[in-house]
Amino acid sequence: MTMQNPDQPTVADDPKAREALRQAFENTARWQKDFKGFTADLTVNVNGKETSGPVMVKGPREVTVQLTDADVQKWAQEQLGMIAVHRGPRSFEESDGKYTLTIEEDGHPFGSKLTIHGSNSFYRLKDGRITQINRKMAHPGSAPFAFTINVEESAVTQDRKNLTTRYTVYYYSPTDGTLKNVESFTDTHVRVGSSDLPASRRIISFENGAVQVKSLIFANHRLL
Repeated sequence: MTMQNPDQPTVADDPKAREALRQAFENTARWQKDFKGFTADLTVNVNGKETSGPVMVKGPREVTVQLTDADVQKWAQEQLGMIAVHRGPRSFEESDGKYTLTIEEDGHPFGSKLTIHGSNSFYRLKDGRITQINRKMAHPGSAPFAFTINVEESAVTQDRKNLTTRYTVYYYSPTDGTLKNVESFTDTHVRVGSSDLPASRRIISFENGAVQVKSLIFANHRLL
């Protein structure tokens, strides 16, 4: 099944693009289909101020974080939800495979440009991996925004899948190109049973006129 914006001219799906993106998708590490979640002890450090507490992750919408600081707890819960979205089991057809796909070679250092028609997105692929994600977003009642994610480093799991360990996100205005924020992520993982779980995440960003450094450290992982 493909989806196409009716306001855009009809674009033919490119089998080469579909196979390239399917390969990259299937080479990406995800939790197994029968994954039920995990618990861990979490320590969050925001510019030197630490707070700790238990966490439980069952899925993107089933994340529980218990910290004494309500703002930090909300932020940590959002981070864990984002991790669960990216790592959760799903099929290619359920995600980008439902769109019309085309690919072009333009000599970019991050590889071929793969356009996902109807989603306001395009990726770059190189060596069987997604190396860059570009997306424009629009929500009712708020200003549109866009972001580019550059995947800088990846690890290879025991299952021979690619697991991103370092990436940078650039947030900008799609109307005038003004840079709004930059976030640099560094992740580590720990193997528990047949699952690769988050061990740490460090985020360096620019907020309110200053560079902010935040980290999440996980310990005592237990599978549910």
